Amino acid sequence: MAHKQFDLVVIGAGPGGYVAAIRAAQLGMKVACVEKSRTLGGTCLNVGCIPSKAMLDSSELFHLAKERFKKHGIQFEALKLDLPALLARKDEVVKGLTDGVRYLFRKNKIEPVFGTARVSSPQSVHVELNEGGSADLQTGHILLATGSEPAGLPFLPFDGRTVVDSTGALSFDRVPDHLIVVGAGYIGLELGSVWRRLGARVTVLEFLPRIVPAADQELGELLKRSLTKQGLEIHLETRVTGASVAGDRVTVSAQKKDGSNTEFACSRVLVAVGRRPFTTGLGLSEVGVAVDPQTGRVPVDPHFRTNLPTISAIGDLIEGPMLAHKAEDEGIACVEILAGKAGHVNYETIPSVIYTWPELASVGLTEEQLKQRGVSYRAGKFPFLANGRAKAMDETEGLVKILADAATDRVLGVHILGPRASELIAEAVAVMEFAGSAEDIARTCHAHPTLSEATREAALAVEGRAIHS
Repeated sequence: MAHKQFDLVVIGAGPGGYVAAIRAAQLGMKVACVEKSRTLGGTCLNVGCIPSKAMLDSSELFHLAKERFKKHGIQFEALKLDLPALLARKDEVVKGLTDGVRYLFRKNKIEPVFGTARVSSPQSVHVELNEGGSADLQTGHILLATGSEPAGLPFLPFDGRTVVDSTGALSFDRVPDHLIVVGAGYIGLELGSVWRRLGARVTVLEFLPRIVPAADQELGELLKRSLTKQGLEIHLETRVTGASVAGDRVTVSAQKKDGSNTEFACSRVLVAVGRRPFTTGLGLSEVGVAVDPQTGRVPVDPHFRTNLPTISAIGDLIEGPMLAHKAEDEGIACVEILAGKAGHVNYETIPSVIYTWPELASVGLTEEQLKQRGVSYRAGKFPFLANGRAKAMDETEGLVKILADAATDRVLGVHILGPRASELIAEAVAVMEFAGSAEDIARTCHAHPTLSEATREAALAVEGRAIHS
């Protein structure tokens, strides 16, 4: 494979890259996809979205069995955690999905190339193959889909054992007696929840005055209360200033808002302060691709092209939230545009989900954003406490909030904190995609008893006519 000619070479086989490759192949292109790891699927499938959700589900079941099954008339004796089995199941889930992507590549006649890619010209990619040797791929177009990597702290370097990133926190060999999480974003809260349910003491240190700062403030505060009730210790306006490691123990130094200094001793530290675009070794500056020196992002035009017209970029490399489904939609839109079709991404209807329990799912604008923009709106809320299915499930925390334009009733944002919010948000996304109104939701028949009835009641509440509250 010293030299090969393709219509499209995709660099990165994560959700954005592999989905783009499949769609391009469906459109008749000859496609190669370069991946530096030994499996397809990128961060999401291998060490991100999928394994973390597998562990979240397993830890939630353990927590329910330990704390709440008795209320349902289900009792255990000598309940115990088998952590190796839990981790093995997580790995099995990952393998099944990454093998599935490999099958899809074969089905669509996409050539996977395992190695480290470097853009050698606007229409060629040099690959140092994992198996040894190299390959030069000639192509009509290059799509950059290399994703992102965990951001670190200079005074708290990752050592892969006591101070870890999100990848390391997926495979502790034992439940930490005390885990400190630096950062109260979705990654830190999700993985902190996993280990808290499994028995660890978990302390979250956050520099900002609130957790999940991008979320609707009211629901974010409700989530904080819930997580605190579950046993997470959350310290806001606390700036981590350093750490010292001695054997299996870590002492984290921090400064509070009032200037006082404090220390936290623990056995593991998870640094979850965000992610940064991954462009290391790609040769972008050498070939002339512009990169924002402040953010590391690659600027693109509305058709995802960089300043070099034969090179495009999607996903975490470009502006916008670092979400797998955003990257997927961008990958599809990008290659459809290359094929002469009208590819498009509606950035106003990209949902976000925090997979704690209860889950927090959102789409559109928050109340704070509407106020900042001077938009006149009406809000409708409905608590899961008044929902029949939630009562039957014993999952009554949280609420649905719908924000609608005061003049037109068009839905501007929906925010759900509660059971299976990640699934319920899809209805809101669909309504907003078609520029629907709160009345459209209110007049749509929802099955009874279901959690989705809470969405309908919130829509009714926009006009002050909720039935069950």
